[in-house]
Amino acid sequence: MKTIRWGILGAGRIAGKFASDLKLVQDAELIAVGSRSQATADKFGQEFGIKYCHSSYEALVQNPEVDVIYIATPHVYHHENALLCLQHKKAVLCEKPFAMNTRQAAEMIATAKENKVFLMEALWTKFHPHYKKMRKMIGQGLLGEIRSVLINFGFKPLDPVPARLFDPALGGGTVLDIGIYNVFMAMSVLGKPDHIDAVMTPASTGVDEQCAILFRYNNGAMAQLFSTFSSNLATEADICGTEGRIRLTSKFYEPSATIEYYKERTDSRQIIPVEKEPGFGYQYEACHVNECLKKGLTESSVVTFADTLLLMETLDQIREKAGIHYPADNI
Repeated sequence: MKTIRWGILGAGRIAGKFASDLKLVQDAELIAVGSRSQATADKFGQEFGIKYCHSSYEALVQNPEVDVIYIATPHVYHHENALLCLQHKKAVLCEKPFAMNTRQAAEMIATAKENKVFLMEALWTKFHPHYKKMRKMIGQGLLGEIRSVLINFGFKPLDPVPARLFDPALGGGTVLDIGIYNVFMAMSVLGKPDHIDAVMTPASTGVDEQCAILFRYNNGAMAQLFSTFSSNLATEADICGTEGRIRLTSKFYEPSATIEYYKERTDSRQIIPVEKEPGFGYQYEACHVNECLKKGLTESSVVTFADTLLLMETLDQIREKAGIHYPADNI
C-alpha cells in the first residue's frame, strides 16, 4: 500500500487537530508544514514530529516529496493558497468555507481541472459516522417526508476574542464561519432551496454578529437556520418528517453528536448507536482523500465540485439577502 505524504499549509489550531488525527490514518504520513515564519513552523513541526518545516507557503508547495496539502488558513486566504498549491501540481484538501464567494470557488476548480490535480472542500461532517447513519435512516423512510429543519449554532467568544471573527478583511461574521454548517445540513436533507430569506444583526465592524435564514421549498418544506456570536446556543439540529424526527445533539456537526430518534408524535426517545473512533474526526476525510489519490482521481464522489459550487452559490445568495459584503466581492 502506497503511503500518501501530507503537507499542512498553516499552523493554527485546526491545523494541529488535523495533524493529530492524521496519525490515525495508516496509509498517511505528515512530512511537511508551511508557515509564514520559521519559528512557528519549527514549533509545529517539533510538536508533531514533522520532517520538513518551511518558513513560507512557496517552499511547502515546491517540496517534491509532498503528495497532498491540507489548507488550514483563515478562509479569506483559501483562494490564493489553493491556487498556489494547484499551480505547483499539489493535490489539495481545502478547509471550509472553500472560498469567499462563487467566483473564487469556480476559479479554484477550473485551475484544478486545468492542472489535472485533485481538489476537495473539507466538509468533514459528510464523512462522519453519525451523519452517514442519519442519511441512512432518512433513506429508509423512518422520518417519512421531510417537512422542516431547525438548526441553531452559536457561541459567545471568550476573551481575547479572535480578530478573524469580526474583521471583514478576514471574512469575519457568523455565516461563513459557523452558519455554513447550518446551510450544509439543511441542504443535505432538503436540497437546494427554492426561496431564501435572510436578515442579520451587524457587529460594530459591519459583519454579521447574528443571522437568521429561512429556506422555503415549493413543496411546502421549510428550514430555519440561526447563527450567532452573541450567545451560547445548544448547537443542535432537528430534522422533522411526517412520520418521525431526528435530533442531532450538540455538537451536530462533529462526530461526538448523538442521534435521538422520535417516532411520530410520541415523546419516547431512542438513542441510535453510532460507532465512534478516537480523535477529533478529521481522519475520516483524510482517509477518503487518500483513497481518491490512490485511484488517480481528481474529484471526490462524496464532496463533488457541483456540491461545493451549489453551497457557495447559496451562501452568496444568503449574504446578498442579509446585506453581508466583503472586499473579495468587489474584485
